[in-house]
Amino acid sequence: MDRGIDFLKSQINNAVMQHKTFVENLTDHASQADDERFRSLCSTFLPKATAHQQMLEDYQRELGAETGMAKKALGKVLGVARDLADAPREGDFLRLVGDIVTARQSEDTFKTFRDAGRALGVQRLAEIGETGERDHDDYIKQANRLAQQLFVEHVLDGDTTGLNISPTASSTARGANAALGDRS
Repeated sequence: MDRGIDFLKSQINNAVMQHKTFVENLTDHASQADDERFRSLCSTFLPKATAHQQMLEDYQRELGAETGMAKKALGKVLGVARDLADAPREGDFLRLVGDIVTARQSEDTFKTFRDAGRALGVQRLAEIGETGERDHDDYIKQANRLAQQLFVEHVLDGDTTGLNISPTASSTARGANAALGDRS
């Protein structure tokens, strides 16, 4: 395992590649999602995610940690694998859940950068981490709310025989979703 500056460079390289996947997911889903709320969520967060990606890439260059051709090729292969894995998924619910997982990975990385930057006195690393962690936390909260709404809608839009859903719970759920501007 790398140590010192080499360790920091490798972690920044990993963060750049991982976060790029998240940005690509948001870009794809902002234009391809069927659900308007999901498209809107992606479109709204995309400028912040793009700014985070730029911060990571700028810091990567400052450290002299730019990935070589092998890592760039690996990143492209991983991107193609992501596209292939995403293709057979049915519906926006699973895409949104995948975005939440990817966002959480980025959030954890940013939190580590924030805390490690503070501990090491590396202000730039701490600032990148703080901004990214805060914004990803906000995205995840919004995405989780939407995932819950989509989950409820998917259940209520189908055969609920045997689920013992009370009429008040069903109407309450539909009313809550409608109050939030949903399609129910």
